[in-house]
Amino acid sequence: MEEDGGRGAAASPAASARFVRCLYAVGFLDLFGVSMVVPLMNLHIKSLGASPTVAGIIGSLYGIMQLFSSTFVGCWSDIVGRRYSLLACILLSALGYFILGMSTTVYLFAISRVPVGIFKHTLSISKALLSDLVSERDRPLVMGRFNAASSVGFILGPVVGGYLTELKDGFYQTSFICASIFLLNAGLVWMLPWSEENTGNRKQKQGKKRTDSITAKPNCDLQLKSVTNGTVASDSPFQSPWVQIVTVLKRIKGIACSDLWDIFLVRLLMSVTILLYHSNFSLALEERFGVKPLFSGYLMSYSSSLGVLAGCLLGPITRLYQHNTYRLLLHSSTFTCTLILLYASALSIWMVILSSTFLAFSTTIGRTCIIDLELTIGGNEASGTLLGVGQSVTSVGRIIAPLLSGIAQEFSPCGPPSVAVGLALELGMLAEPRQFWKW
Repeated sequence: MEEDGGRGAAASPAASARFVRCLYAVGFLDLFGVSMVVPLMNLHIKSLGASPTVAGIIGSLYGIMQLFSSTFVGCWSDIVGRRYSLLACILLSALGYFILGMSTTVYLFAISRVPVGIFKHTLSISKALLSDLVSERDRPLVMGRFNAASSVGFILGPVVGGYLTELKDGFYQTSFICASIFLLNAGLVWMLPWSEENTGNRKQKQGKKRTDSITAKPNCDLQLKSVTNGTVASDSPFQSPWVQIVTVLKRIKGIACSDLWDIFLVRLLMSVTILLYHSNFSLALEERFGVKPLFSGYLMSYSSSLGVLAGCLLGPITRLYQHNTYRLLLHSSTFTCTLILLYASALSIWMVILSSTFLAFSTTIGRTCIIDLELTIGGNEASGTLLGVGQSVTSVGRIIAPLLSGIAQEFSPCGPPSVAVGLALELGMLAEPRQFWKW
């Protein structure tokens, strides 16, 4: 089989499909392990004697590290190859959760967040790998299924973590189990048939006849060129660090000078809109309808489960739209705006349940459309770099949304979703010109 630096097309559609299913398991284990620990972290740092301010600072530092590291790690994965970068991110994240399992002081707790904050980008690299493996027509389908598999892990993880924390030294045991899950994930990645699955970017044959199975990208050579100087991606993780750094910076400069910022702006608006909707969900329901937090928790779990279903239905939905991602994004954004408006003006809890039901579908579809558009419009830019920049944009949304939510809540419990309505309307207006320009 032809080698291309560890990057290329699958040996056959069946081999590609097996590889993709293994990546679904990687996504499931990743979020399953993380969600076991994350809901318990605030309680643990409080038990170590940290003040709310210190806990908030540590949490903010983690977000800042994610903001700046996403782009660099994504670009690095384009340079050294998906296998080595994915293994490095999984193992260093495991180290972070292992240190967390030994954190008997606030200082150790803070140290444990450093490797996780810098290298916890396994899902982004996995998505870039999926983009390398499948054809453009199949990409929304496999991305939706990957998100669904990951979401199942995020649903089950808190349940298992909540049970384990009831045991003696439960948090420490949970952290060690999380680290063990990451090690298991690293073993799974190591045993993937990389020799059979060259996993790089390839030119796609236009008008390729669609098959029922997941199709591999056609086996034709394409060097990964930097948008600035045409640097060829290397498959060696042991090349000079300076060469890697220079290549990363040139790729990032190329993205900064590209015409992708309207897509990134749409992604920013979408992330802020969704975060505003969720920001005071439980508090708003209690103040507006007098429901208990337990009911809010059940409702959020219900919405997450529907999000999994939406990911599985992306294939039929994209076929219904004849793979017109622009039109699908426009309609999902308009639907999201309408549903958040319905939630903000709801007169009964049943209207809230109705809006939450359909929001799970529209937001899942919208997020997948944005990722697909990033990779489609990106052209010569490598998928890891594009997804890394997208993750950084989402991190900016996580910084902006709490501030907007706090200000809006000064006026009304419905303030955050009302602001979200305006942002969702703007999102639809931004999506519309691209839809007509393309189609």
